[in-house]
Amino acid sequence: MADERLRVAVIGAGAAGLCAARHILARQDLFAPPAVFESAEQIGGTWVYQEVPSMTDDECPVSSSMYRDLRTNLPKEIMAFPDHPFASSLPSFIPHQDVLRYLQSYAERFGILEYVKLHSLVESVKPVLITTEHERVSWDVTVRHIKNSPERVTERFHAVMVCSGHYSDPYIPSIPGMEEFEGCLLHSHTYRFPEPFSGQTVALLGAGPSGIDIALELSAVAERVILSHGKTPLSCRLPENLLQVPAVRRFSRHSVTFEDGSKHRLDAFIFCTGYNYRFPFLGDDARLEADKDLVYPLYKHLVHARFPTLFFIGLCKLILPFPFFDRQVRFTLAVLAGSCPLPPTTQMEAEVKAEYRRYLASGGRPKHFHRMDSLQWSYNRDLATAGGFPQLLPVIQKIFETVRETRMHDIIGCKELKVLILGPDECRLEKETG
Repeated sequence: MADERLRVAVIGAGAAGLCAARHILARQDLFAPPAVFESAEQIGGTWVYQEVPSMTDDECPVSSSMYRDLRTNLPKEIMAFPDHPFASSLPSFIPHQDVLRYLQSYAERFGILEYVKLHSLVESVKPVLITTEHERVSWDVTVRHIKNSPERVTERFHAVMVCSGHYSDPYIPSIPGMEEFEGCLLHSHTYRFPEPFSGQTVALLGAGPSGIDIALELSAVAERVILSHGKTPLSCRLPENLLQVPAVRRFSRHSVTFEDGSKHRLDAFIFCTGYNYRFPFLGDDARLEADKDLVYPLYKHLVHARFPTLFFIGLCKLILPFPFFDRQVRFTLAVLAGSCPLPPTTQMEAEVKAEYRRYLASGGRPKHFHRMDSLQWSYNRDLATAGGFPQLLPVIQKIFETVRETRMHDIIGCKELKVLILGPDECRLEKETG
């Protein structure tokens, strides 16, 4: 007898892909075991550290952006998936190696590993119109095994969950004079450790989490660190050799001029300017518009409004990642299971268009449309209510906001603190001991 359960392809075996596989496996009455395609040699996605960025045997780029000494900006008490806590013996702010071990333990606990196909590069995801009693769209997914064979294999799935992240295609803005600069130019994607910059003057463009983190690392070994950004200057205590300046005006052979007119001779310049959204496996027939900052049209920043069996997990920015992935995955499976019906495609597309217009009218910039920040909490609640699964504990939002506020006032020392959960919506930070 033919297996009539829904077949779901999962692209990527990082945190989002593992979460998708875990919840698909929990509903074997409705879903066949997932096919998880991962181009790398192990699970973990962006949490896999590679000391020297390189190329695989057939020139497939290695996508990890992890640097050697990274410690999480968020505490383990809120980073975890709701059903799999981190070890209580770990400090609150942990090294990346502990996060990778956590993801490996998650995969082992929920029996995910046997469904992950490593070294498997998804080359094409094509919609296929199936005409039966009711028209529906399935997906032909073409995969090439990078290591063993040049042959391509195509399989058909009822749905596809894109969990490939958005930290593999670095965005580097075009700045006048860049081609003249004779110093070292790189993106934070390929930064690994500070020692090569010892005694140098280094500038960084961008004061997001990575830009600030790398600037602080470099300040321990560099002669001078210049942090260029367009935000309100950081007012907390900073290393004495770290200078904040506005945006870059232009490069010259050995120096950079900034918008305040200051000019600094540099040995190296690091772009901490984020990443492009990129889905090379989707062609024009997928009817999806994707550029550096915007993927359109996505209903709830998640569901392809024109083909609502194609889902993008974890595409949003400024979020609490693992719990956010969990919310989106559970909502997706509720949709596929039929317990959370979506509006008609025309209505979804109209709602996305209206949301985008309202966002722009309120002063929002197109590049920030997928940024959640404080909006993530109501978004998470909406998904849980619609999907019929438990809400996140209120203390998670409280910890997130408390840590952010503390970091603003003590960016150097905040990672030495420990989170204490005092009640359902109460927490405290105190100095880590032992």
